[in-house]
Amino acid sequence: MSETVRPAAICRSLLAALDASEGRRKRRKRDQTPDTIGLVIKRRILERVVEEDPEPEEFEAWLLRYCQTRAAESHGAVSAMARAVLEEWQLAHRMGDFKAWLDRGAPSDDAESRQNR
Repeated sequence: MSETVRPAAICRSLLAALDASEGRRKRRKRDQTPDTIGLVIKRRILERVVEEDPEPEEFEAWLLRYCQTRAAESHGAVSAMARAVLEEWQLAHRMGDFKAWLDRGAPSDDAESRQNR
């Protein structure tokens, strides 16, 4: 991908992907407390990126500042989710298929089966 897409645009699509993954997560038989905590943290990061719309060249520094301001939360978990968001944003720039999937609204068989119920 030659053009740099704004982090807010990618994060908006990643929020849609999180919504689509809910069906799969809810069907798991094991304790999902850690998954839920991580997804809540990730959702907060994605929502804040969409809200603040940082510049692409400042995104990594923006995420670092975000982590540093979250002293009341689990720093390790916030840092891990921020790292995941950064990696997904970078992946969208390196892998056209991933970006195309995000552009289509991150369609998921789980989301489709939930809608048909």
